Amino acid sequence: MRKIFIAAVAFLALVGCKENKNVETTEQNGTEVVTEGDLAFVNVDYVLAESNIFKSEGIALREKTEKTQQKWAKKEQDLQNEVNQLAEKYQKGLITTRNAQEKEQELQKRAASMQNAAQKEGKELDEENFVFQNRVNDLLMRAVQEVNAGKKYKMIVTATALLDADESLNISDKVLAKLNELYAAEKAKK
Repeated sequence: MRKIFIAAVAFLALVGCKENKNVETTEQNGTEVVTEGDLAFVNVDYVLAESNIFKSEGIALREKTEKTQQKWAKKEQDLQNEVNQLAEKYQKGLITTRNAQEKEQELQKRAASMQNAAQKEGKELDEENFVFQNRVNDLLMRAVQEVNAGKKYKMIVTATALLDADESLNISDKVLAKLNELYAAEKAKK
């Protein structure tokens, strides 16, 4: 629903801005680059993927999350193998009913303990991801605001909702440069 709303807003903005007034353009590699006007767009996915914060912290956090998921999947698989072995031993008559029940209770306790530990670690990772995403969003919004500090653009939209746009309206590289600058300043403060 949100994507449809964003697409509708972007479409209305494009239709409403039939001409880009007061546009100053410069020729760069055979492409006109807008320096000022009514409308611009940012390819947020590109900016985030190429940003220094993602390359240094985001990739590390993603790898940590994947490793944790793999670790818990392996532990779950190992426990399931133990359950299967216990059932096989019991069916073959290699252990008594009492021993099988005791071992089953032990395995259930381990499974509950594992599940609690996995949930706790999952919540911690979710919180780390949430904080990281908020930091990135804050840097992105500040970068867009600083790029448009002189109110050069009346509207800046995300490229996600665009079906077609003149590449000269793309200010993604400016936003990326500003985001990296803000991130460097943030790192320097720490």
